[in-house]
Amino acid sequence: MEIRTYRSLDELQTISASWEDLLANYPLATTFSTPEWLMSWWRNFGKTQELRVAGFFADSRLIALAPFSLTPHRVAHTISLRRLRLMGDGSKDSDNLDLPVRQGFEDRFAQSLLDFLESERNSWDFCELNTLPPQSPGANALRQLLARKKWVAIEKQTPSSAIALPATWEEYLQALSAKERGKIAYYNKRLERKYQARFYKCASDSELPRCLEALFNLHQKRWHSTGQPGSFESAARRQFYLDIGRLLLPQGLLEFWLLELNGKPAAAQFGFRFGNTVSQLQEGYDREYSTDSVGYLLRARVLQELIAQGVRTYDFLGGEPGYKAKWGAQIGHYLDLSFARPSSLGAAYLQAQHYGERSKSWLRRNLPGTAWELLHKINVSLKRTRRQTDPASNAPEEERVQTSMVENGK
Repeated sequence: MEIRTYRSLDELQTISASWEDLLANYPLATTFSTPEWLMSWWRNFGKTQELRVAGFFADSRLIALAPFSLTPHRVAHTISLRRLRLMGDGSKDSDNLDLPVRQGFEDRFAQSLLDFLESERNSWDFCELNTLPPQSPGANALRQLLARKKWVAIEKQTPSSAIALPATWEEYLQALSAKERGKIAYYNKRLERKYQARFYKCASDSELPRCLEALFNLHQKRWHSTGQPGSFESAARRQFYLDIGRLLLPQGLLEFWLLELNGKPAAAQFGFRFGNTVSQLQEGYDREYSTDSVGYLLRARVLQELIAQGVRTYDFLGGEPGYKAKWGAQIGHYLDLSFARPSSLGAAYLQAQHYGERSKSWLRRNLPGTAWELLHKINVSLKRTRRQTDPASNAPEEERVQTSMVENGK
C-alpha cells in the first residue's frame, strides 16, 4: 500500500470525494467518520493538536483511512508524552470513531498502519483509540497484529445503548411496559389540556440559530441549577453545533426536534441521521415543566416520527443505559484501545496507568464505603489545589465536559 499523510484541512480536502466513497462501501460508517463531522470538529477543537491523517492507497484508490491527531499529554510536572488519537476525540462530542477500511484489505491495512507508526516512532509515544465500534474490522485486525508483534496494548470497554425500532409505532408501544405505555398516553392528554403545544423539527437554515439558542439555554439552565457550568459554556462547542447543523440540515440528515408550550421552548433534542440510524447527541428541557414530562414526551413524539420514516435504530451513543432502558434500549459497548511500542516510555506509561486503575478498582470493591468516600474527597481536594497553584495542570475545557443528564425521571 502507498501511504500518504495529511497535516492540514486543506490537504485533507483533496481526498474528500475518495473519503466519501470509502464510507459508502463501509458497513459500519456513521456520521462521526464523515468529512463533514471531522473537519468541522477540527476547526473548532483542533487548535491545540496537530493533524496526522494517514491515507492508505492501492492502485490510486483509497483503501483505508487512519484519521489521527497528535497532542501533548502531561504525565507529571516535568514529563510530557505525545499522544496519538483519533481525530474527533477529546471533546466528548464524538462516538463511534473508527478506522474505515475496504473489505478484504483489513490485514494489509493493519500491517501497513503498524509499519507507518514504526516509521514515525520519533513523533509519538503512545496511541489511544477511543469509542471504536467493537466489530470494527480495521481495529480488530490491528488488535491481532499488536498481540503477534508483542506491542504493549491495553483494552477497555465503555458502555453504550441503542433501541432497535420495529416497523410500526404500535409494535414499539407493545414492546414497552404497560406503565410506560400508560405514561405516554396520560401525559400527552394532559399536555394538550394545559398548553398550546407545538412539536416541530428544525427545517431551515434561517431558524437553526434560534433553535440552537433554545437548546443551549435549556441545557445550561439544567446544569446551572446544580452549580455546574454545563457543556455549552464552551464557545467552541456552540460554534461546532452551528457548523455541523448547517452542513447536515440541507442534506436532510439533521434530526433536531423541539417542543414549545404556549410559544416558549420547553424541550429540545439534537441528533442526526446516517442511513436508517438516528443518533441522539444532546438535549435539554426546562425544569419549570418537569411535572409535565416535556423531555419524555418529546422523545416519544420523535420516536413515533422516526419509526414512520423507516428509521430502524435510535442510538443513545455512550453512557450507562439508566433511564434509556425503559425506552427499550439494549446495552452495548465501545472498545478503547491504547498501545505503544515495546520497551518505550509510552509503554511504561500505559502499563503504570493500567496497574493504577486496577488498584483503584480493587480498593473501591474492598474498602468500606465511608473509607472510599474519604479517599475520593482527599483526591478531589488535591486536584483542586494543584489546579490553583499550577495553571498548566488544568485540562482543556473540552476535556471537562459534563454528559447530558436531561431526562425528566418521570
